[in-house]
Amino acid sequence: MTARDDLDPSFAGSENRTFARFPEDPAVGIRKQVESPKSGSTDAAADAPAPGKVWLVGAGPGDAGLLTLKGLRALEAADVIVADRLGARAVLDGLAADGVDLQAEVVDVGKSPGHHAVPQDAINALLVQLSRDGKTVVRLKGGDPYVFGRGGEELAACQDAGVAVEVVPGITSAISVPAIAGIPLTHRGVATAFTVATAHDQIEALGGGRDHTVVLLMGIGTLANSALTLARGERGAHCPVAVVEDGFGPRQRVTVGTLATIAHQAAQRGIRSPAVVVVGDVVRLSPYAPADIATLDLSHYDPLATERGRRA
Repeated sequence: MTARDDLDPSFAGSENRTFARFPEDPAVGIRKQVESPKSGSTDAAADAPAPGKVWLVGAGPGDAGLLTLKGLRALEAADVIVADRLGARAVLDGLAADGVDLQAEVVDVGKSPGHHAVPQDAINALLVQLSRDGKTVVRLKGGDPYVFGRGGEELAACQDAGVAVEVVPGITSAISVPAIAGIPLTHRGVATAFTVATAHDQIEALGGGRDHTVVLLMGIGTLANSALTLARGERGAHCPVAVVEDGFGPRQRVTVGTLATIAHQAAQRGIRSPAVVVVGDVVRLSPYAPADIATLDLSHYDPLATERGRRA
């Protein structure tokens, strides 16, 4: 088994510089909302703050270059940015380094493993109150708001309070972090499905063999148990595993092993969060897989056959 450091950025894919044209970017929409007074308003109504709006923006995996254009426009128009710890702060720092001058106040509500500085209910209440105060608010969330980001809860809280809210999707680390390590979650003839789970879930319920990729988020603290549980199923103890640490950060590192060895490797190397765990034969396709694991000969694979069918 082996581990490789210093991911090659070429595996992250080329930047697509052709952007979709949105019907109206957030900055324009927000200005119209704030600058258009209602006719016939009373003095009391005129003194009340104009209604604000909440944007639930996915920051992506921590690389400012992977923030969507619509997400950037929302940040530029914001009065307040309510930011997560993972992904979000790195994107704000990256934008600043690129010369993007955001005028918004930044409120840090970041969470770390085992420590939630600001409870979710308090975050929901903050978003509602800021909007009612007439603020344009960006809730900047790492990855995608709807992939283990509790974005649905924040959306519901705003809607229940009668606050205008809109979701801007982001690139989830579940897909982008394996990609930078050269691991596709699906590959013709190798894997036709994947499941994204947290290691806090009951993963013994995850069926399938090595042709069904499993991606575990927030899984370092329970890696040994997860590996043991998955090895008991059809995947087996020799199923390849990759752990990609700090995918787009300064501590990028890849460790490749099997379900039988990965917990020991993680302990030896002091693997830490944030990290994404990938389980399945697609790990063999990574340029960081050692020779004894990278033995997948695609020339002998029938792309229309399943792994079970090939073994039969």
